[in-house]
Amino acid sequence: NGEQRKALLSYIIAKKPDYIIIDSLFESFDKEYRKSILLQLTKLSAGILFLQVFNRANELLPFIETIYFIKGRSVIARQHPAAFLAQFNLKGNDIFAGSVPPPLTRYEPQNGPLVKMKNVSVQFNGKPVLQNICWNINAGEFWQLTGPNGSGKSTLLSLITGNSPKGYGQDLFLFGHRKGSGESVWDIKEKIGYFTPSMTLQFERRDSIEQMVISGFFDSVGLYIKPSDRQVQLAREWLALIGMYKDKNQPFRMVSAGRQRMVLIARAMVKHPPLLILDEPTAGLDDEMAALFAALINKIADETSTAILYVSHGQEAGLSPNRIFRLISSDKGSKGQIQR
Repeated sequence: NGEQRKALLSYIIAKKPDYIIIDSLFESFDKEYRKSILLQLTKLSAGILFLQVFNRANELLPFIETIYFIKGRSVIARQHPAAFLAQFNLKGNDIFAGSVPPPLTRYEPQNGPLVKMKNVSVQFNGKPVLQNICWNINAGEFWQLTGPNGSGKSTLLSLITGNSPKGYGQDLFLFGHRKGSGESVWDIKEKIGYFTPSMTLQFERRDSIEQMVISGFFDSVGLYIKPSDRQVQLAREWLALIGMYKDKNQPFRMVSAGRQRMVLIARAMVKHPPLLILDEPTAGLDDEMAALFAALINKIADETSTAILYVSHGQEAGLSPNRIFRLISSDKGSKGQIQR
């Protein structure tokens, strides 16, 4: 996604337009490219008009002169950038009252790592992507996976989720089983809660918020099976935790993008999977919702045995992974570096 956005932005700049509209500019861009494109756009701003649509205060381009704050369909404020930035002092750590709801059933404790890679390498059409990756993910750990655009983060995720055939014949163990030893991709996915912002596009039915959370028990896109009373009760406890119980009958498609993501995190966690994967989870959120999102993930990390793998180019303010797996690009394929 980051590479596609870089190519599109280069194409737009090469057209030398009279003005450029930029929406969520830095989403999916790594740190180095952010610096590069910021310098380039700053130079262009001397002769090109820019209109920036942004959600996060730290994304504001330094040459923007006036900010229009929009609520609903109305412009409710016109501010100088300095006045706009001065109002941000966001906290979300104590917003979720109560405890994380318990699991319906518990997965049997696993001896050894949930994910184990030893010298795993991947190439496509003769081009190396990953080189000799060694990485263990154990129960209850909170990891961040990071690296520049094109370093192979998506490829590495596809190995963990069982989606990539590149794991066959290698020292890749998923939930105690070597890849290709007889397990199905569904056996793997059953133990993983997965979230990425693009998931919201998959749910086109008019399922209610409550039905969406309940569907997490069945790993289905929507609810097609009559749930048990206990499943309904646990789903409602999750909705109470994220402050959306009173909205339980509202159609999922009718709530804001940020609230949809909170529901999908509850959906992913309702069965307490051994591993929760969050792929760029705060992309496109505003500062307030991102702070709430970070507080919820920290709470899950503190109160459950679920291992969390958070994928992002940079550190999200307020989010507290205690281990980092960094991909370092090279012509021979990206290598992995563990930081604790």
